[in-house]
Amino acid sequence: MKRTIAATLTVILAGGSLALLAQSSGQKSLAATLNVAAFPQAGQKPEQQSQDEAACYKWAVDNTGVDPFEAQKKAAQQQQQTAQATEQAKSAGQGSTARTAARGAAAGALIGAAAGDAGTGAAVGAATGAVAGRRQKKKAEAQATQQAQAQGQQVQQATAQQIEGFKKAFCACLEGKKYIAKY
Repeated sequence: MKRTIAATLTVILAGGSLALLAQSSGQKSLAATLNVAAFPQAGQKPEQQSQDEAACYKWAVDNTGVDPFEAQKKAAQQQQQTAQATEQAKSAGQGSTARTAARGAAAGALIGAAAGDAGTGAAVGAATGAVAGRRQKKKAEAQATQQAQAQGQQVQQATAQQIEGFKKAFCACLEGKKYIAKY
């Protein structure tokens, strides 16, 4: 679908007559693809509207620095990266349970040796350390997951704001060419 739109846009920008064929074959106009409603106010023909939409698209990209199709691709990539970061966050606390159990066993053995039973002290220390290790692991996983999701949301919000700015510019251009444009 995106390739079809890109090909149609290329043809429109080149001024070819294939834009008429694409529009008459039931494909969406450029404005409709961008979820912008554009209605001619001065009796513009469909071929003129296609040319005006293409010119406004180019103008909006040049003036905002945002190509909404590229921004959507980047947003999809960011969602994948967020999902990967969330998966990695689940392993953020790996090994902390064993390390904490070992530390607990060592501390328990020292305390147990002072009390006269190093073996029991080590066992109690290891159990206490394992519980503490699980808590640390869960806490580390939760923090890493929350951070990954927050970063992903920030990028998504920034992308949405960029696309909204593009649509404002696109609509302003169309309105200057005597269209009613709403998104």
